[in-house]
Amino acid sequence: MSDITLTLERSIAAPPEAVWRVLTDLEAAPAILSGVTRVERLAGVGYAIGTRWRETRTMMGRDETEEMEVVGIDEGRSTIIAAEARGMAYRTEFTLDPTPEGTLLRMRFGGSLQSPSWVQRVVAKLTSRLGMAVTRKMMQQDLDDIARAAEAA
Repeated sequence: MSDITLTLERSIAAPPEAVWRVLTDLEAAPAILSGVTRVERLAGVGYAIGTRWRETRTMMGRDETEEMEVVGIDEGRSTIIAAEARGMAYRTEFTLDPTPEGTLLRMRFGGSLQSPSWVQRVVAKLTSRLGMAVTRKMMQQDLDDIARAAEAA
């Protein structure tokens, strides 16, 4: 299995504008997202297509740093972030939909092996269930952290 896709959503008792501000404030990410320990801006000002940064997360007891880039924006409604690491290409899309109670925030994460060898395909198949469980937990925590910050604003 070389491709993975996972979609989670979270209702937030805050307007989309408040959620968008939290979602796009890169410098505040370590204070908002409990899994993120450090952010280092590499390119761009504010939050725009082409903005790049290094993000360090603690996952399974280890620090992992990946370079990320904003590759799509529909201001206030959605954004797409891309990353590549260890032969995998990742895309994370956040979509904000207004609701009577506030905002429905949807997070869609996808990853695919780029030119995988047969060994990489076998390893991916053997570890996919664990990887999906870890990814789901991390995504849910991010959504909960974003909701907490937006609702407190």
